[in-house]
Amino acid sequence: MDHGTHEHAAHEHGPHEGRSAHGAHAGHRTGGVTWGAAAKATLHCLTGCAIGEILGMAVGTALGWGNASTMILAIVLAFVFGYSLTLFAIRGAGLGVRGALKVALAADTVSIIVMELVDNGIIALVPGAMDAHLDEALFWTSLLGGFVIAFLLTTPVNKWMIARGKGHAVVHGHH
Repeated sequence: MDHGTHEHAAHEHGPHEGRSAHGAHAGHRTGGVTWGAAAKATLHCLTGCAIGEILGMAVGTALGWGNASTMILAIVLAFVFGYSLTLFAIRGAGLGVRGALKVALAADTVSIIVMELVDNGIIALVPGAMDAHLDEALFWTSLLGGFVIAFLLTTPVNKWMIARGKGHAVVHGHH
């Protein structure tokens, strides 16, 4: 494995966004990753997913679409917005479109998949949540509650991946 090469390349580009991101690199060097670094990566992913998920659920619900169509739209938009946040950051660091797309796919795919499985699973399991309307508390509590549970379950996945130079760790080499 070339973990040392990855770390060295990541540090040549300078610090990420303050101490906690630098701590992710230091933790990677020693084989451990801080929970703070994993939470930061998960929160980044959750932000994009939440934007897409909320937009998709709101649009599908407002248009009176069926549950399956609404959920598919929400999932597609969660991936689009999740990848977009990483793409914009990586493009801003000077990487070309094709390279940035590869980094975004490597960095976020597993995290988004886990997050979407958990979040949509929660919504599907809460009685009445799929049939709730935008003006009902059940719609918002099940959606936001799903995000909280998805965050809690995805953070350990991201921690495990970052410790192995995968997932969000791929992004650090391009800052």
